Amino acid sequence: MAAAIGIGRFVYTPILPIMLDSLGWSKADAGLVASANFLGYLIGAVASAGQIAAAWQRNWLLAALLASAFSTAGMAFDQHFTTHLVLRLIGGAASAYVIVLASTLVLARLAALKRGDLTAVHFAGVGAGIMASAAVVSMMTSLGADWQALWLAAGAMALGATALVATLIPEQVDSATPPAAANAEVRARGLPALVVAYGLFGFGYVITATFLVAIVRAMPELKALEAWIWVLFGFAAVPSVALWSWVGTRIGLAAAFAVACLVEGVGVAASIEWTTLPGVSLSAVMLGGTFMGLTALGLMMARQLSGSASQRAIGLMTASFAAGQMIGPTVAGFLFDRLGDLRVPSLLAAAALTVAAALAIFAGRASQPAGYRRLMSATWSGVSGRTRCPCSSR
Repeated sequence: MAAAIGIGRFVYTPILPIMLDSLGWSKADAGLVASANFLGYLIGAVASAGQIAAAWQRNWLLAALLASAFSTAGMAFDQHFTTHLVLRLIGGAASAYVIVLASTLVLARLAALKRGDLTAVHFAGVGAGIMASAAVVSMMTSLGADWQALWLAAGAMALGATALVATLIPEQVDSATPPAAANAEVRARGLPALVVAYGLFGFGYVITATFLVAIVRAMPELKALEAWIWVLFGFAAVPSVALWSWVGTRIGLAAAFAVACLVEGVGVAASIEWTTLPGVSLSAVMLGGTFMGLTALGLMMARQLSGSASQRAIGLMTASFAAGQMIGPTVAGFLFDRLGDLRVPSLLAAAALTVAAALAIFAGRASQPAGYRRLMSATWSGVSGRTRCPCSSR
């Protein structure tokens, strides 16, 4: 996750300002390269939703990690715009395969070992990769490194992480016992709503994630934060999965997903409504502190709802997310060209996250209607003082 997502997908953000200065790209050029990565991610997500035999999942995962590492390093060897488009397309497809296959393998293994508490370690890799690569980029930039050296360093980091993965993931991974068939239809009712909610989450987070560094760079009073805003984003992401997984154990995965969407929505709005050093810092922390938590909660919930077809469900979720994050920057760019700022698209993103929260609640109710209603009733009674909230009894 650190190699393909934290580095392979997100290192483009801190390197981009240097590439813009060195290559003379326009903002539209930069957006096209980003969109190529998002398109590749969508293609990879759709392709990986098909069943890959368990015996081949590890090999496919390692191949995708290698493709991510080499496409990342390959950015350094050619200045042609078309080459960069192709490489980011390949990297995006590879990262989608990694998140689907790695999540399928790791979550199944943890379920078989009854160590679901370690799920946070798996997803925390994204934040660790973002933070580590952003720190390396910042340090090398301060030493005068050019954009090509930065891509080479990022590729080397991803390749080193791939070697580590090859030693850690066993040849055979036990599958968790599939849920009872009698419960499968009930749980599956909530999956479509969850898939849509996940796509809205992709739309809602990506606008701020794409333009946060640009927002900082455009304001002289925030210039000192430019080199570190992405480090702050990654730093907040590292513990976020553990935090939101813990919240999920207390109030349920669906409710935790909804709360995280609302928190992220506040962070998105803060990026354009509170454009001061504290405001943008808070936005980075709230966005970084929720986006991987939401990723983990969504995929864990999808696995619960899908039973033995977890790879397909995770693939559908990833494809929905990919579609949302492709649409987001396009809508933002269109509205920016006509309105002159990011306020309206950012508020639209915050609204999308609010709708995603409502859909997550609906998915929870549809999948476990009786139990969910009892929990919500008891929780509301506890809040109103008539009885204790179930979460306070632990």
